[in-house]
Amino acid sequence: MNYLTEHNIFIFLVQIFLLLGLSRVFGEILRFWKQPTLTAEIFVGVLLGPTILGRFFPALHQGIFPADIPQRVMLETVGWLGAFFLLLETGLEIDFSSAWRQRGEALKIALIGIIVPMLLAFSLCFLLPEHYLVDPQQKIIFALFMATAMAISAMPVVARALHDLHLSKTDLGFLIMSAFSVNDIVGWLIFTLVLGLFMHVDMGLFKNLLIFSATIGFTTLCLTVGRNFANSVILKMKQARMPEPSSSLTFICLLGLLCGAVTQKLGIHALFGFFIAGIMAGEAKALSERTRQVISQMVFAVFVPFFFTGIGLRVDFLKNFDPFLVAFVTVVGVTGRFLGGWLGVVAAKVSRANRLSVAIAHTPGGAMEIVIGVLALQYHLITEAMFIAIVCGAIISVVILGPWLSYSIRRRKEVSVLEFFSRRTVMAQLKSADRDHAIRELCEVVVEEEGMYDADNLTEAVLQRENIMGTAIEEGIALPHARIRQLVKPIIAFGRSPVGIEWDSPDGKLTQCIFLILTPHEDDDIQVQILRAIATIMNNKETAEGILQAISSEDIWSLLHKSLTSLWVIRK
Repeated sequence: MNYLTEHNIFIFLVQIFLLLGLSRVFGEILRFWKQPTLTAEIFVGVLLGPTILGRFFPALHQGIFPADIPQRVMLETVGWLGAFFLLLETGLEIDFSSAWRQRGEALKIALIGIIVPMLLAFSLCFLLPEHYLVDPQQKIIFALFMATAMAISAMPVVARALHDLHLSKTDLGFLIMSAFSVNDIVGWLIFTLVLGLFMHVDMGLFKNLLIFSATIGFTTLCLTVGRNFANSVILKMKQARMPEPSSSLTFICLLGLLCGAVTQKLGIHALFGFFIAGIMAGEAKALSERTRQVISQMVFAVFVPFFFTGIGLRVDFLKNFDPFLVAFVTVVGVTGRFLGGWLGVVAAKVSRANRLSVAIAHTPGGAMEIVIGVLALQYHLITEAMFIAIVCGAIISVVILGPWLSYSIRRRKEVSVLEFFSRRTVMAQLKSADRDHAIRELCEVVVEEEGMYDADNLTEAVLQRENIMGTAIEEGIALPHARIRQLVKPIIAFGRSPVGIEWDSPDGKLTQCIFLILTPHEDDDIQVQILRAIATIMNNKETAEGILQAISSEDIWSLLHKSLTSLWVIRK
């Protein structure tokens, strides 16, 4: 029996310290530039791996990352835990129920958005010269793998970009995330089936059909009975006043382990099981936004860095770098996903104002593309040169997303939010103690001011939108909104709750500043402009604190007027 020595444990701790510490340092640098930490984590692996440290300081590299099997297995095991929890967290981000309710638009965008890039990538990858393949006899499987890798979305990256641009709570953000929910499920289902076909190519048609049926059956069971079960368990833990978020976190981890074990036993990869488990848990209405944020932060701060740094530790990026392959994967991937997103929004008849933004949001490959590449490399389906091209293509697509998406928003016609405000719709003291009544109170103020709407209908419309996707953001702010058919121009009302209202905020804080935003039904552009403007001024600490400390409605109105005027001048 082999035992770990004290030296093995010492080296392992040094490795963990270096990988986690450097990932955090470089991650914070990139975060300052509005870039995802994925790039920093891969860079750390490249820095400490055979590409740089191993090439220029081989003795030091060998001392920190020795080649003996127990040492490598320890680090690779931690890396795979990172991959499993990455897929679990990605599943948590998916709101399948909301996506299904939006199936008219979201389904069209998602399906076209994955079929088009897959067809384009499959056709072009199939035409690649044979010397780029590990086994020319498996060209079809190779092309299918590459097509899936270059078609699947990067939901966490897009979600972060939408948050940074203050778009996550808009209808545009909701449409993008709904489409991505379907895109990810379909993409991973296709990938899982292709992987199963490759792993069991010698089993015969009947056994492969059996695996295919089991995969579809398991997915259907999880998305129907499974999500109700997960919601029931989390709700009962909440009613029993079990400690949170630890209880929900333990349950979700156990659910991931169980589903991962089941899918691995079925003959498909455990990653798919963790992904499905995340969707099941993410569907639980009893799971608070704060708990979701805690899980997400834990996964990305502790587990995920080991997976992406491990990529650089295993592969020499200089030795196997092929400029043609990097350009090929990047251009085909970005072009295919953009074209698929654009054709999807056209087919779904999305307004012209939102088409470019939705199409651009589809372009990053990101972490999911790299995960698929790792599996393809592990099963010797692609060469190291092709894997490096996939990693580089994913990073490039992620880096350009923020500036590109920001450009699509800036090119919209700027509007002055002040013209939709009135000092008579600013309330310094909301009487309501809960979300629904606060919305009702603000709707009544709008009706009293405008004198042409029904408070019940307005409240119902806003609550319906709020129940689909909550509009609370960090630092005690909520942006409830709805599109009203008979509305001619937007109306904004503001209410302040001195004690705070529970609004299921991502940071767990009570909501004190509530902006009710009503816009015309057909005007998609104006809502984006208003929500971004309000989120921008409330990000200013001086403005936010001034509103909370203001004595009267007049004082609040003066602060809002001053901030919105300054923002309008800057943007003009």
